[in-house]
Amino acid sequence: MPHSTATPGRIGPNAILQMLPVLEAEGGKKLVNAMLEAAGINALPPDTGLIPEAGAAALHQAIRIHLPRRAKSIATEAGMRTADYVIAHRIPPLIVWLLPRLPHRIAARLLTNSIQHHAWTFTGSGRFNVISHVPIRLQIADNPVVRGEVADAPLCHWHAAVFTRLYQRLVRADYTAHELECCANHHPACRFEITPTS
Repeated sequence: MPHSTATPGRIGPNAILQMLPVLEAEGGKKLVNAMLEAAGINALPPDTGLIPEAGAAALHQAIRIHLPRRAKSIATEAGMRTADYVIAHRIPPLIVWLLPRLPHRIAARLLTNSIQHHAWTFTGSGRFNVISHVPIRLQIADNPVVRGEVADAPLCHWHAAVFTRLYQRLVRADYTAHELECCANHHPACRFEITPTS
């Protein structure tokens, strides 16, 4: 069942905060300020609690509009940084130690269940659902990060990178998330498959 704990229209601050050092590495403070201005963000959010999703979505979309050739790599790096932050600050150290030591299918199921329980931190007003555990398939219906956009290929590189990094660090290093369908490609949901290479 979709998780519905979150206040509609709010998302975790790392959807913005982890983009900023990546942008700075790409083009310095000037690029950071330009993207924040393009997204209409006048003040940075705190690193705790939830923030209105509109600013986060606007920043992701501004990067895709103004930096089309670099948008995928920026979003991917920011997604990996987001997962690293979550692992370092939001997951108990005992769990971080234990999961990689379990059989990978058991660890993957436990991690998937945890992601579903905390989905409100990265889906905003979208609706998250676990489609299946084997293979692992997740979806975000009405994903606010790409809402209203139209593209020929999937756009959710940030989400895919978050999932990839979480499973690689907490389950096994050969897990990778691929976006199979995207709301921006006229699908009702952004659907991801997370699989190991063996």
